[in-house]
Amino acid sequence: RSSWLLLAPLLTPPVPVIAAPPCSLCPEGAHRFQWIRNLVPEFGISSSHVKVLSSPAEFYELLKVQIKTAKQRVVMASLYLGTGLLEQELVDCLEETLEKSLQAKGSSNLRVSILLDYTRGSRGRKNSRTMLIPLLQRFPEQVRVSLFHTPNLRGLLRLLIPERFNETIGLQHIKVYLFDDNVILSGANLSDLYFTNRQDRYVLLQDSPEIADFFTELVDAIGDVSLQLQQDDTVQMVEGMVHPYQGDKMAYCEIANRRVMEVINSARTRQELLHTKTFHSSQQGSSLLSQQGSQASGGLKPEPDTWIYPLIQMKPFGIQIDEMVTETLLTEAERDARIYLTTGYFNLTQAYMDLILGTRAEYRILLASPEVNGFFGAKGVAGAIPAAYVYIEHQFYSEVCYLHQQERVQLQEYSRAGWTFHAKGLWLYLAGSDLPCLTLIGSPNFGYRSVHRDLEAQVAIVTENKALQQQLHQEQEQLYHRSGVVSSSTFEQPNRYVKLWVKLVTPLIKNFF
Repeated sequence: RSSWLLLAPLLTPPVPVIAAPPCSLCPEGAHRFQWIRNLVPEFGISSSHVKVLSSPAEFYELLKVQIKTAKQRVVMASLYLGTGLLEQELVDCLEETLEKSLQAKGSSNLRVSILLDYTRGSRGRKNSRTMLIPLLQRFPEQVRVSLFHTPNLRGLLRLLIPERFNETIGLQHIKVYLFDDNVILSGANLSDLYFTNRQDRYVLLQDSPEIADFFTELVDAIGDVSLQLQQDDTVQMVEGMVHPYQGDKMAYCEIANRRVMEVINSARTRQELLHTKTFHSSQQGSSLLSQQGSQASGGLKPEPDTWIYPLIQMKPFGIQIDEMVTETLLTEAERDARIYLTTGYFNLTQAYMDLILGTRAEYRILLASPEVNGFFGAKGVAGAIPAAYVYIEHQFYSEVCYLHQQERVQLQEYSRAGWTFHAKGLWLYLAGSDLPCLTLIGSPNFGYRSVHRDLEAQVAIVTENKALQQQLHQEQEQLYHRSGVVSSSTFEQPNRYVKLWVKLVTPLIKNFF
């Protein structure tokens, strides 16, 4: 279990970055964040289709309702599926819905696609795989379970690193749950903690067929380069596909890059055509949007006042869109703008820290206090991880103080008895505004892992609608309300003592957690 083994992937040559091609765009209806659609598709929707959830219980109940009412597709991407009673209830809901679908038509149109991480989903004797095999056995034509295996865990490294530790090399970390044309974006996994007392963020996009199509295609693309779970608990690759850890690494990464970028670019092209027809053809052109939305909503599609931009980060495949957009947002934030940034694991990349310390906007950064850190009380080496986060936090706070930025950059710690904290994202308030016009929500934690190791996805939601802005503002306030401001005295408390060995090891391993 020597820690030097964990450094091996850093010695492998990086995959070359493939930037998104430029495009010419229409100026109509421009808002200040429209530059994002140079990189990804822009989906214009009505704010009435966006609902912000606030609690794990609400998230869980919504998952069950959506599964039970799905007619065409259920697509779920998560790090893993837990093995408790609540998770089994979700699997039972899937089984019931598939069974009803078969009985109704004899041959069902319903398709279920589940994407999980291979290492995390295979942990222990009872795991995500054993939970889902009964579905595969009973509905082999309708259910697909894909297990992503990072190409960086291979050879001697794969043989020597034990279970749990192998998850530090890279994961499938995307969390998207969609049912027909309804999409839930979150940072929450499919596990009982995330359904009960682990605080996260959740946004439901209702009747949004283009967004649902995009994430279906994205999960399909990652699924195609992942291992396919079989009915006997073995795994195999899609025929003709390069193997992630037995095949040539560069060839595998190039194929994966091509598949994912095809999804992004084809969706961009579709949305640009839609945009062009809507704004540049005759009045009939505007009916195109109405017709496409009428099937889902039962009437005319409302004029968009909210824009959704999917931000993908898959550094192993040379895709760095989320990183580019996040850095640009931090760079361009004006004086007196306020950015509320929250992460369950405070371990920002050096680039993000430099931008926060070197730019003009005000920052309120929310992170987990040691007691609500997901690793608090863990056995073995993992039990020291909260202390490592305290050490990283203290170093950053010291830098803020050294630069006399305490007024502009404020750290706050979430604390709630009996709960853990896993919320991540960003809210941007323009100078002079009491409400946010943009939020980022999804799986990234803004740390080294999110940027360099794992597969991540979030969305930027930009809205002009005051009611939706108010929803996002209330979400932010509810999270920050349960926090205390960090000061020098915070690190003098007995529970903030960091052992010397943790201080020495943290710089070596901070890129792995």
